[in-house]
Amino acid sequence: MIQYLTRKQLDVSKYDYCIENSMQSRMYAFSWYLDLVTDNWDVLVLNDYEAVMPIPWRRKFFIKYVYPPFWMLELGVFSLKESMELAPFFEVLKDEFRFVESRLNTANKPAKTSQYLLNKEMQVLSLHLDHDAIVKNFRKDRQKDVARATTSALKTQWGDAPEKLIHLFKNNVGLRTPQITKTDYEVLHTLMNRCLLKKVGEILSVYDDKDHLVASGFFLMHKKTVTLLVSSTDFTNRKNGANTLLISSAIRKYQKDFDLFNFGGSSMPSIAKYFLSFGAETRKYHQIKYHNLPYVLSLFKN
Repeated sequence: MIQYLTRKQLDVSKYDYCIENSMQSRMYAFSWYLDLVTDNWDVLVLNDYEAVMPIPWRRKFFIKYVYPPFWMLELGVFSLKESMELAPFFEVLKDEFRFVESRLNTANKPAKTSQYLLNKEMQVLSLHLDHDAIVKNFRKDRQKDVARATTSALKTQWGDAPEKLIHLFKNNVGLRTPQITKTDYEVLHTLMNRCLLKKVGEILSVYDDKDHLVASGFFLMHKKTVTLLVSSTDFTNRKNGANTLLISSAIRKYQKDFDLFNFGGSSMPSIAKYFLSFGAETRKYHQIKYHNLPYVLSLFKN
């Protein structure tokens, strides 16, 4: 039986045990991560925590709805068994919420297609080859970027403060994504500090020969996967190969101890094409998106 439990009703130990040991384990689903990045969250629980589905939600006016928080790439269903039917979770979700927008994880494979399940993509790179072999699989323009970064005397540095990356991001990527609010950046700052404290996150920076920060990225480490959660370059100086050096340097560090490098994913063709130029492959996942509201109320999120 699937129960809807509020955050207060949750047995956190059993919940986190399920996330840690699930076939689909992702850092974003742990209670501490959800507590940091969501406004509210509840959970669908199968029997005695044999499987769980965390649900971030907000309320606007009198409507409670499911939303995809910033700084969270994958959620969905997490189960202790390898095979798990997803449809019963979706049915309970539809009974509880009339407006839902939520990402599943790449390991969730719905048995049936639905108009509510949108196809999305992310890009990942196997780290089973050594670094030199991985670089040989870079597209030629990425290889030229690595050479250009060397010629430009760019240097890498691990361990910068989160504030530096956030400042670079806000003044570059952030100018193109005005929907990211001041509160969202404050959440990111808190999240990065918590991950650094837990030793599950690291920051890599790239500086030019005048000690200007020209690229920076925040990497999450969970089990055998490294994920580039947040990154930015200096848009006024994009021809020096800094972002390619950032990613190549991270791959060099993580290649020995991890199996997979997750680029953070994008279904936008231009960004996906860039990630694929590192020799990455595409992994598909689904996003649940539906509303069961009268027309006027369906505009409430706009």
